[in-house]
Amino acid sequence: MESSEKKILILNQHQIEQKIDRIAYQLLEDNFDEQEIVIAGIMPRGNYLAERLKQILDKIAPFKSTLMNIELEKQSSSLRAKTDTDIQICHNKVVIIVDDVLNSGKTLAYGFGVFLDVPLKKLRTVVLVDRNHKSFPVTTDYSGIALSTVLKEHVDVVLNEDGKEDAVYLR
Repeated sequence: MESSEKKILILNQHQIEQKIDRIAYQLLEDNFDEQEIVIAGIMPRGNYLAERLKQILDKIAPFKSTLMNIELEKQSSSLRAKTDTDIQICHNKVVIIVDDVLNSGKTLAYGFGVFLDVPLKKLRTVVLVDRNHKSFPVTTDYSGIALSTVLKEHVDVVLNEDGKEDAVYLR
């Protein structure tokens, strides 16, 4: 078997649930005095993570959390993005951008760009896996796990996909 075919389990379903719970409580602590926050999930998998964070916050937080999906053209050399909600709902609110993996930082940088014309109270980032391979000066405020990997390795995050059990793999 070639090394590119090997999959190493990094996080199982239970560990992913623990990481998401911990991040939700960190978001609660950081935003306790807010009336409403907006959780913006970057598609295709950041939105699954954002939905789960919202479900937990709806149970534990005194503030309202609103979900927004961001669809980016990641291969584009300029910012091309769509949101499923009017971006003006973020006006003077805390926005949490959520993605599954932070690799080069380009996706999160494009995610920031979506909000450049809207005055925000603050902007925070959440990722499940931080790979530490940034090409852009982007850091994350909350992460489930930080991995030091080599560039040729790939991180696969499986969340709610086709009935498969949640997992994070390195291959």
